[in-house]
Amino acid sequence: MKITLKGDVREFEAPKTALEIAASLSQALKKEALAVKVDGEVQGLTTVIDRDCALEFLTFADEEGRRVYRHTASHVMAQAVKALWPEAKLAIGPAIENGFYYDFDCDTAFSTEDFKKIEKEMERIVKANYPIVRSEKPRAEAIAYMQEKGEPYKVELIEDLPEDAVISFYTQGDFTDLCAGPHLPSTGYVKAVKIMSVAGAYWRGSEKNKMLQRLYATAFPKKADLDAYVQQLEEAKKRDHRRLGRELDLFDVRDEGPGFPFFYPKGMILRNILEDYWREIHRKAGYEEIKTPIMLNRGLWERSGHWDHYKENMYTTKIDDTDFAIKPMNCPGGILVYERRAWSYRDLPIRSGELGLVHRHEKSGTLHGLMRVRCFTQDDAHIFMRPDQIRDEIKGVYQLIDEVYKVFGFQYTVELSTRPENSIGTDEMWALATDGLQGALDDLGVTYTVNEGDGAFYGPKIDFHLRDCLGRTWQCGTIQLDFQMPLNFGLEYVAEDGSRKRPIMIHRVCFGSIERFIGILTEHFAGKFPTWLAPTQVKVLPVSDKSLDYARQVYERMKDKGLRVELDDRNEKIGYKIRYARQIDRVPYMLILGEKEIAEQTVSVRDRATDETTSYTLDEFLAKLEQEIKDRV
Repeated sequence: MKITLKGDVREFEAPKTALEIAASLSQALKKEALAVKVDGEVQGLTTVIDRDCALEFLTFADEEGRRVYRHTASHVMAQAVKALWPEAKLAIGPAIENGFYYDFDCDTAFSTEDFKKIEKEMERIVKANYPIVRSEKPRAEAIAYMQEKGEPYKVELIEDLPEDAVISFYTQGDFTDLCAGPHLPSTGYVKAVKIMSVAGAYWRGSEKNKMLQRLYATAFPKKADLDAYVQQLEEAKKRDHRRLGRELDLFDVRDEGPGFPFFYPKGMILRNILEDYWREIHRKAGYEEIKTPIMLNRGLWERSGHWDHYKENMYTTKIDDTDFAIKPMNCPGGILVYERRAWSYRDLPIRSGELGLVHRHEKSGTLHGLMRVRCFTQDDAHIFMRPDQIRDEIKGVYQLIDEVYKVFGFQYTVELSTRPENSIGTDEMWALATDGLQGALDDLGVTYTVNEGDGAFYGPKIDFHLRDCLGRTWQCGTIQLDFQMPLNFGLEYVAEDGSRKRPIMIHRVCFGSIERFIGILTEHFAGKFPTWLAPTQVKVLPVSDKSLDYARQVYERMKDKGLRVELDDRNEKIGYKIRYARQIDRVPYMLILGEKEIAEQTVSVRDRATDETTSYTLDEFLAKLEQEIKDRV
């Protein structure tokens, strides 16, 4: 049989397992392979290959390989729990990003002490290196089998499958679980495992069902990688924006308003700096700022489609017997701004931007600091253009977003999402839009991945995934093409030949949400914001009362220059003041002023980044600060 491997065709005698083929290619591949794609379908390494096909071996470096690895680890954990608590009932145990979980119905409430017992039993199962064997049963037989084993949740899952379905099971030692697979060849493949936490989870996510216990865990092929991941999580805890927001007196979410953040004076400084920067770059890029109402009537939301498709996430009320909704997004208001007058082809493109406050009803269990809230400010912009302007406008938007992310030191990846199955619009329009997005990225020489079929129903899109200093990714910026909204609202412009044409619309954001972006920045910088962003840029620290007058003079001079400066005139030792300014307030610069500085008319500057102290004249230091702020470093 002929096997295609990354374009290279090899011949093998049939039949062979995928693992045997890997071993014949190299011992390194045999050792690293976790699963295989057979003509694009992910399967286990024990799959027998008996025909011509294309093979792609998956390792832990591949997302699909990691999912197979961790899904097998979830079965190992389930086997361990059943060994320790035989009365526990099994629910589901999928692989998720960075790990896996398994849901159990067990009378014993799992504690952190139980984690160690479960991990020890998992180690025994791994060491036993049980082969993992797939088997199949007809639906009725599968139901009877799970009933006999006393697994009601598995029975319910099988009963939801079609009558003619063939149900697959995976067995390792004395443990068998219902599963579609695929899995690793044996339990011995699973090396380093750690249970992270336990949480409550309703069966099938419904509050009407029983609350189960969900054990979250993760697994890696090497203990060093697991240790590094755990260390990263510890660092992430230190950087948690919710804790830092309170410690730095920036922002918080109170019990009186779940999902509705409060911004304190220093947090407003940070927020206003970001908004001022947003306005500056948008003015330069030819955008005009608009403001649309926070509440609009039902008729608008029916025209936009939100009333029928998004109403459960909208806050609604009645005014003078008319239904109104607080806006969950800014787009319909932006369209009404375009509608205000007639436009010629010469006027296009029309670029308008809005820092618009939107409200969306999120379930309480999904709320998370500034990352998931019920009201937030989107830095929306909408561009109305002719078809021939698509590529150039997309390039302009891309370059603007790229500029923003570079200022904050973010690296990012780009994803192009294409036409989904439930799309609307003609083939011609989709081809035009996709070609415009792809052509713009190609013109700019951008490296991107194509996410087939994941575009919006109204058009393709480009998504930007930021990577922070801990390697975590955040989806922030997006560029979406839309034909449907201009159609729903009957938007037009007068073409060169005098006919009326429909514009194409771009939806795009840079920050995504001001609140969420501030949360990301807080964690990325661990609260140590660069000088241009820092709510307090300088702290003036007099050594004693003898230098207090000089400190006040320096403080007033810096304040007059428009710098964000604080004077710490508390009756505390200078060492305490320095530690507090650097470690608690995380101020970029501390000016230590004593008798020596008074005599020399200088300032001793302690740099937060290096913890070194340098002497400057005040004019020299002011010039240094002004340059840093201008360069946004």
